[in-house]
Amino acid sequence: MTSSARPPSASAPGPQAPASGTSTPPALVRHAAGRGTLGGVGLVLGGTVSVQFGSACAALLFPQAGALGTVGLRVAFAAVLLLAVARPRLRGHSAADWRVACGFGLALGGMNILFYQSIDRIPLGAAVTLEVLGPLLLSVVVSRRASGLLWAGLALAGVFLLGRGGFDRLNPAGVAFALGAGAMWAAYIVLNARAGARFPRLDGLAIAMTVAALVSLPLGVAASGGRLLQPAVLGLGLAIAVLSSAVPYALELLALRRLPAATFAVLTSLAPAFAATAGLLVLDQGMSLPECAAVAMVVAASAGAVRAGAVREGAARPGAVRAGAVRAGRRGSAG
Repeated sequence: MTSSARPPSASAPGPQAPASGTSTPPALVRHAAGRGTLGGVGLVLGGTVSVQFGSACAALLFPQAGALGTVGLRVAFAAVLLLAVARPRLRGHSAADWRVACGFGLALGGMNILFYQSIDRIPLGAAVTLEVLGPLLLSVVVSRRASGLLWAGLALAGVFLLGRGGFDRLNPAGVAFALGAGAMWAAYIVLNARAGARFPRLDGLAIAMTVAALVSLPLGVAASGGRLLQPAVLGLGLAIAVLSSAVPYALELLALRRLPAATFAVLTSLAPAFAATAGLLVLDQGMSLPECAAVAMVVAASAGAVRAGAVREGAARPGAVRAGAVRAGRRGSAG
């Protein structure tokens, strides 16, 4: 997932940090512009690179553990890490709080499951480019600006160019899984905000990740069985969880202390480009010039939509500190 590409969130103040590594602490102390800003840019880009190379490494595990087995391991290890760090308080929450947390977890688990199914069938760069349409279209709807339609049109033109040779060449099921992951990513953004309003610190995210693990791990065990217990498989599963969750979260948490939220969001919109690079370097997944142009168009549309949303938020709420992006990840997002 893309896990986690980070178009803007329609969140209420104080959303939880996404699984893929993006976070929005309720109060941030930023460093002065200059060297701190440059360092913040490096931290954001480092987190994005970590997520996408984590996804590429996950694809390397597919022959041994399968896509379902790999996502089961990744989410389970991420849940254990989050529970150990956050130690969420389980008492004192209403039934409505638990419904939000469970819905958040189902969106998180579904996003990762669908995304890993996608990259099992189509190149990583194409999968992330298609997946990012979900959050991008959500940001266009939330911004309520005429310019949002232009950015949506640019993104759709990029997708058309990506499928110019025929989406059947990309594998129709892989395309459908990527678009489904994008829809789940949009749901994740909304529920992330609601969980952030109901749970302190990382409690909501830790609970949601546990719910996602309870959904994905049984599917992984059913699909891959005892292969998941092989030391090499367990080791790589842990490495994927660290690359896709722990490292990005830490880097982006530090970045948000140095950068304005809008700058952070625009930088994380570069995820499809980094995904294509990771696919090329790790998985030997080359892309044609039209496909590269398609990725660039979606990146530009995502960044433009982020900026449009940031302008509207700044006008409506002067001085508000809000993250303009969510990773996965995926992405984590996605993942």
